[in-house]
Amino acid sequence: MIIKHPKDITASVLHELEGSQDERFKEIMRSAVKHLHAFVSETKLSESEYQRACAVIARLGQMTNEFHNEVVLAGGSLGVSALVCLLNNALPKSEDEDEVRTTANMLGPFWRDESPPSQNGDNLARGQTQGDPIFVKAWVKDTNGEPVSGAMVDVWHTSAEGFYENQDPSQVDMNLRGRFKTDDKGLVEFRSVKPGGYPIPVNGPVGDLLRMQGRHNMRPAHIHFLIHKEGFKTQFSQVYSADDPNVHSDVQFGVTHSLLAHYVRREGNAPDPRIQGTWYALEHTFTIDRGIANLPRAPIKGKNQGPLPEQVVLKANHK
Repeated sequence: MIIKHPKDITASVLHELEGSQDERFKEIMRSAVKHLHAFVSETKLSESEYQRACAVIARLGQMTNEFHNEVVLAGGSLGVSALVCLLNNALPKSEDEDEVRTTANMLGPFWRDESPPSQNGDNLARGQTQGDPIFVKAWVKDTNGEPVSGAMVDVWHTSAEGFYENQDPSQVDMNLRGRFKTDDKGLVEFRSVKPGGYPIPVNGPVGDLLRMQGRHNMRPAHIHFLIHKEGFKTQFSQVYSADDPNVHSDVQFGVTHSLLAHYVRREGNAPDPRIQGTWYALEHTFTIDRGIANLPRAPIKGKNQGPLPEQVVLKANHK
């Protein structure tokens, strides 16, 4: 098509999509092209602004490596990851229902596949890891409330200082990660250290975005779970500490009421008699739906071999 008018460009691009044999691909791309072209037209995007946008997209890819995924971090910071999760897991059943309910959440950028196989009662702290002990019990049930046995449950979280092991070269490989199977009661249980909340990295385009909006970059303390069993839809989840000061302003927009939990502080009488003083207990139940058990592609595959990343904390300009 010889272009005579700006609207001809959109029509021409949409026409070329018809060569695809994948109907879902065409559906997604038609919508993407229409919205993208409408955005450019509505904002009257200048040539210099377009060039800057292309540079940002390129830098997202350039900053993504074996132990850091800037693209996934950007998706979370724009609320896209949380929106995709809720749209695919918990639409309100009626117009009268003002809150969706699901124990599903975002996968996040720090899941590594092939975590060490673990048994109920194991300690995820695989090396010298400072922090208060925490004992976790997690049940997996179906939508009828029946326990789901034999489900793989992948667990990972930060240290008390707020670093995942892939970020921190001082932590042993796969520290604070483990892969369990639910017992006949749908239960997995383990010991670890209480995770800390943390600032997401701001040395790239995501940091520039947050600074321009006057936002902070903190995530509330949480533990990740990935639940996988044939016949059920694979569920990613994060269980947040209800008393964390950032649960109402999570930089990744991930906190829902269904995933707030009390990390209960205790003194003495720990499950392990060798522990003296403060320890924590956490109990939570996950509900998984029938569906296709697809495992996601791991957003990272390796470990940082360089210096420990600097934790930069941005302050919010508004509440």
